[in-house]
Order: sequence, then C-alpha cells, then structure tokens
Amino acid sequence: MFDKDRWQEIWITITHNKSRSVLTAFGVFWGMLMLVLMVGAGNALEEGMTSQIEGFATNSCFFESNRTTLPYKGFRKGRRWNIINSDLPVIREKVTEMQYLSPVLFVRGDGNNVVRGEKNGSYLVKGCYPEYDLIEKSKLLYGRYVNDIDIVEKRKVCVIGERIHEVLFQKGEDPTGKQIRVNGIYFKVIGVARSTSGVSIGGQTAETVVLPFSTMQQAFNMGNIIHFMAATANDGVPVKVVQDKILEILKQQHQIAPDDKEAVWTMNIEEQFKMFNYLGIGIASLIWLVGLGTLIAGAIGVSNIMLVTVRERTKEIGIRRAMGATPRDIIGQILSESVVLTVLAGLTGIVVGVGILRATGIVLSQGDQFFKDPQISFTMAVGSLIILIVIGTFAGYIPAQRAMLIKPVEAISEE
Repeated sequence: MFDKDRWQEIWITITHNKSRSVLTAFGVFWGMLMLVLMVGAGNALEEGMTSQIEGFATNSCFFESNRTTLPYKGFRKGRRWNIINSDLPVIREKVTEMQYLSPVLFVRGDGNNVVRGEKNGSYLVKGCYPEYDLIEKSKLLYGRYVNDIDIVEKRKVCVIGERIHEVLFQKGEDPTGKQIRVNGIYFKVIGVARSTSGVSIGGQTAETVVLPFSTMQQAFNMGNIIHFMAATANDGVPVKVVQDKILEILKQQHQIAPDDKEAVWTMNIEEQFKMFNYLGIGIASLIWLVGLGTLIAGAIGVSNIMLVTVRERTKEIGIRRAMGATPRDIIGQILSESVVLTVLAGLTGIVVGVGILRATGIVLSQGDQFFKDPQISFTMAVGSLIILIVIGTFAGYIPAQRAMLIKPVEAISEE
C-alpha cells in the first residue's frame, strides 16, 4: 500500500508531464479499447452462431442416395438406387448406438400447391416421422406435431409453418381442425410450427407443410421410396460411429461397393459444428493476439516516457539517494508511476469500450440480427486489469533499473 505522500508525488509527476503522459497513455487506452471491442464483437458472433443452431440436434447425421461410381457384383457404375422402407428396421436392429431415426420425403412447391379458399401459395411439402421434430426442433404456436398414431393410421393431417398460417388464415385465427388442400388433396391442420433454429434441412420450417410419412407415401403414390434419412447418436457416442454403421448397412442392402464413396451422400452435423467451434477459437485467439500486441505497443510507449522522465529527474533522484533513499524506494517510485499511468489509461479504455458495446447491443436488439448481445464477461474485465498491472510493471522495469544505477555524487553535479 502507498501512503498519501507517495500518491501525491506520483500524481504530481504525471500531471507535470501532462502532454507527454496523455499522448503515451493514449496508446494503452487505444489498445485496451480495441481489445474490449474485438472481444465483445467476437462474443456477439459466437452468441449469434449459437442462437442459429439452438434447437437443432448437433449429434445428427443425414443420408441420401446418389448414383454409384464403381461397378459391383454385376452392376455397372452409374446405377440409380433408392433408400427404401425395408432399410429402416435393419438399421434400427443393427445400429444400437443410434438414438432417433426418421425417413423424410420432399415435394417442392409447383405453382400454388397449398390452397385454402381463395388464398394460396407455393410451399415445400415434407413427410416425416415424429422423431424428426427431435432432430430439427420446432416450436408449436397452435396444436401438435405429427404422432405415431398418425403414422400407423395414415391420417390425412398436416402441420403448417407460421408463414403459411399468415397467408391462408386471418391474423390470430386458430387453424387447427380446418381443411387445406395440398397438391390437390385435402388435409386437416393439426398444428402451426415455428423454427427454433437458423439451421434447416430442405427448406424453412415457416414455409413447409409437414405430413405423416406413411400418409405422404400413399397419398402421392411414392411407393416405398425414402428421399432422405436423418439419424442421431446416443449421448456420449460419436456421430461418426452411427454414420459409418448406417453407410455400411445401406451399401450391403443395395449391393453397392464398400469403397464407393459417392453412392451415398452423407453429412455429419457434429463435424460441421466442430468446425464452427474451431473457427470461434481461431477468431478469439486472433482477437487476443492483436489486442495484446496493441497493448504491448502502448506499454513500450509508457516505458519510453518513463526513461525520459528518469533522465529529466536525474538530479532529483541523486538528491534522494544522498538523503538515504534506498534502491527499493527509487524502483518503487518509478514502477508505481508506470503502473498508475497504464492502469488509468487501460481502465478508461475498458469503460469506454463497454459503453460502446452496450449502445451497440441496444441497437441490435431492435431487430432479428445475427450478431447478438455484444459484451465482455466480468472475468475478462478482471483479467484485463491484471494484464494492465503486469504490463505497467514491465514498462517501468527498465526505467527503474536505470534510476537505481544513478550515483548520488554524479547526479547532484549534473546540470
């Protein structure tokens, strides 16, 4: 702890060299300001990315059939094949690490394919199992989602997206129990869904009509074909394990060469999200590297100004040494001035940066923005303060060493 006289002495020294102190402190202020703003922007980007994938199963993988690229067991390459209903029980039996499995059918909107009275629109039609809502989670504004009884009984029911609800129905009108025509066939609306994630497969939930998978196959004469298949892994099981086992089963079931990498299109969402995480780590590392580099540059400026200050105060330091001041007193004085100058400038940068982030967050909160809630954590603020103290100490170390080497006799006689 410094006594009152020491604090007054430090403050007098800083204010005596006011113009130089302000100019030097600006480097530290600017470095800390940039660090706070960049960390806040990085946090906003991470928050935005997290909000986009919220509600989507990150432990999922997807499959779709493609043309074969290798000949196998008498079949030529370039053969078309399809995932079919009979593949599902085999996969469920053999892939014990799997949690959920849902086949999916797609029919793109051709013209105004969804109609209610005089209102209509062109929307995606999707057929799936109830488990699909556990993979690409949706929020129900009205009613319910497709259930197992709908699948077994092949009910002509549907869940519509909120955008479809806005177009076909009056604002605030409950559409459940009402009839709409989808691709020329009437279905009863059982729910209205809104997406909880920015990630979607095939099309946006808000503009999609969801039918029971079995109903869609029968109503639209699709036979036993599956366009798309989604699966998730049990907790603690890498998705790659489930993905590889399903790939192997599909190739065995459809006489596809084991080393044909193009015959089955597949996507591992877990790996995609890992890439996003690594990207976030890379961005954070770059932010801290640039921010700390700027702070170090400011610290060098502080060190230089303290060297000039020591030279200007050579006689004063010599007199203090002659009057009994110990090397520790001299070093403490110089280090104290350096730390105080650095911390004051840095804290000002933190306060200004937090204020800018706060104002930016208020502006961004007015709409649906990808960047969300730019801010820094309390831990980061405390860590920055510690960094400032360390930088201030190192910035004053060389000047303090120079001051300690001043000999009283030579200093007093110096003009």
